[in-house]
Amino acid sequence: MDDGRLFLKGEWVQGKTTADVRSPWDGRLLRRVAQATPAQAAAALDFATEGRPRLQAQATGTRRAVLEGIAAGLVSRAGEFEELICQEAGKPRTLARAEVRRAVEVFRLAAAELSRFGGSILPVDFDAASAGLECEVRRFPAGVVVGIVPFNFPLNLGAHKVAPALAVGAPIIIKPPPQAPGAQLLLAELAQAAGADPAALQVLPCDNSVAEQLATSAKVRVLSFTGSARVGWQLKQKAPGRVLLELGGNAAVLVAADADLDWAAERCVAGGFGYAGQVCIKVQRAYVERAVYERFLERFVAEARGVRTGDPSLETTLCGPVIDDASAERITAWVEEALAGGARALVGPQRQGRLLAPTVLVEVPPAARVAREEVFGPVVAVWPVDSFEAGLEAINHSAYGLQAGVFTQSLRNVRTAFHQLEVGGVVVNEAPNFRSDNYPYGGVKGSGLGREGVRSAMEELTEERVLVTRVR
Repeated sequence: MDDGRLFLKGEWVQGKTTADVRSPWDGRLLRRVAQATPAQAAAALDFATEGRPRLQAQATGTRRAVLEGIAAGLVSRAGEFEELICQEAGKPRTLARAEVRRAVEVFRLAAAELSRFGGSILPVDFDAASAGLECEVRRFPAGVVVGIVPFNFPLNLGAHKVAPALAVGAPIIIKPPPQAPGAQLLLAELAQAAGADPAALQVLPCDNSVAEQLATSAKVRVLSFTGSARVGWQLKQKAPGRVLLELGGNAAVLVAADADLDWAAERCVAGGFGYAGQVCIKVQRAYVERAVYERFLERFVAEARGVRTGDPSLETTLCGPVIDDASAERITAWVEEALAGGARALVGPQRQGRLLAPTVLVEVPPAARVAREEVFGPVVAVWPVDSFEAGLEAINHSAYGLQAGVFTQSLRNVRTAFHQLEVGGVVVNEAPNFRSDNYPYGGVKGSGLGREGVRSAMEELTEERVLVTRVR
């Protein structure tokens, strides 16, 4: 993979301009990456469109072999991917390593899913007029897909778009994150080596105007976007095809009076401060039943003070730098706003450039942005609630609804939370930042549209077609 090149029409080609990729940790120049021109974006769309019938006609075994080949390539070059993610995204090394493992699993899951992803036979002969008719329902690729990938999981969130598209035979164009484009460019190398059709995957780093050109083209049947709510909803208004949005949120946990407080505190710290909180389902809001509030807070604060911060390349680091200066300044401003409104900081806030100390806030005003919006940083706000039901109500009092965590030993509490929480997923006795790559993942309200997870994404990228046949 050469700096200054992009993957277009099955070849590595030069861009007319390049963009710098710098380390979030120390600001050093890591590489210069090609930027696709409007003409190159148009060429990619044309090439994907032309290749669509050929990809749809591919044998299932051919697509499966490509997916398995990419998985094998990820295993053999895992260290290279780990280093790219650690350096470009500033992700702590242990978490970067875990991301590579998950991406391997995504491609393996997609390959395995092909043995059972097909269609169904439905009875339609319900009266004399339909006697002798049979109905077959099959799924066919919807068409050209554009995938826009964020910086925080630059490999795995791209894998969740690429693997399902390759599995169903939908040509996909990936726009990688400008802060961390290397993982998707290297993934294109693996796809090429695995024998993928040249139209199956193209990777075009580009600026926002070219990205919008890709996303809003009439040739695109599905736009799969992961990123900020503001940009995502704007693109939805402009995109002519189907739109899948994963837009994050301000995920909450509820700690019941019967919870294992030591475990809850440990998991909330890992879920709130890991990777400097740059995870869309990180713990941001914590509601604790009043009977155990002080005891939980004591444990949580002690755990938060022990978080190792600093150089993401070190095995011991949990909380590294945030991605850029603008993010550090925004997060700091939101914390200062909460403090000015009456909140108290029990841990933090300190800042050294892009390195923000884990921050625990209490008595946060409901109108503060750290209570309402997605902070995307190492900040957790904690409130007492009078009952479990009041905690559920507080979690639902949000414009977002991606995932929520519930710590309790009560089956009744679990079932109540599952039925009442307005979120895409409820995680019990674990932080809400848990995700398995095979289950339907996505949110409600401002957190997005549609579902990822390999099987779910394969369904989102295909359309059902009905065949009715008279057989007698």
